[in-house]
Amino acid sequence: MPVWRSIRRGSRRVQAQKKRMLDGRVVIVTGGGRGIGRAHCLELASQGATVVVNDLGVGVRGETADGAAQEPADAVVAEIEAVGGVAVRDTGSVSDWAAVGALVARTAERFGRIDAVVNNAGILRDATITSLTEQDWDAVIAVHLKGTFALTKHACDYWRAQYKAGRRVVGRIVNTTSGTGLVGNVGQAAYGAAKAAIANLTRTTAMEGARYGVTANCISPVAATRMSAGTGLTPSTGSEGFDPFDPANSSPVVAWLCSEESGWLTGRVLRIDGNTVHPVDPWTVRPGYTAADGGRLSASEIDAGLRVAMGVSPAGLASLRVS
Repeated sequence: MPVWRSIRRGSRRVQAQKKRMLDGRVVIVTGGGRGIGRAHCLELASQGATVVVNDLGVGVRGETADGAAQEPADAVVAEIEAVGGVAVRDTGSVSDWAAVGALVARTAERFGRIDAVVNNAGILRDATITSLTEQDWDAVIAVHLKGTFALTKHACDYWRAQYKAGRRVVGRIVNTTSGTGLVGNVGQAAYGAAKAAIANLTRTTAMEGARYGVTANCISPVAATRMSAGTGLTPSTGSEGFDPFDPANSSPVVAWLCSEESGWLTGRVLRIDGNTVHPVDPWTVRPGYTAADGGRLSASEIDAGLRVAMGVSPAGLASLRVS
């Protein structure tokens, strides 16, 4: 056999044996049956992860279609298995505390480990504040915020126990916020409040999880999905076939966040818009107005003072103290 052919074949063998980013890691993904969650599951599996696909199989508002639950998680599991990956389905509700606890325990027992969780499940029940009902508010908060906390809590309990038992922990939590959670939107009080809270929960989780080897980060994906219908986000093919609103655009970021390589980053929000990932700063404190006499602020000076601090005052008032 010619030497060059032998070298080329050897090179192919090395390439085939190259370790993938998530080989050996086990990841739970909620809302993994459709849209962004499905894309996450497929990407995670392609990087070598064993994926637990959690999806209740309900409509956008959280309703069961035609009186019987659909099971899109099965289809995703089949896709992953068809290409040689490992995946299992789970159809419990993330708003069910006991069901989430059982999911974590079952995953750890079956696979011997849990390495990352991706909180993606969500529903929409949009209405302006004057039209929003208590039932709809509670339902949205339960899925987004309670659901995110439930999986975070049970996963962290597992990782802390592993750490205390002397085992090495490389835990990863990936949460999901949105543009509405970052800047607000008319008609989405419940959704926006939940998503804003998730961003803050991510930061607190990062602070607390650091001691036992857990990081927590949050993504804010821009994508055309069932939940974004009516917002103007529609599939659009750009140059060379790239779709800036493809639900899969954020999935490589999620795969990296679930890996050991991402351990240096925690407590951050990443906005993924098309093929660009943007770090998002939390609420920041701008230069402000200081009381004119150096003492306590007086109600009578707040109006003029804030106009200066916020850059909307006439130039003649620029002599007011801003610090």
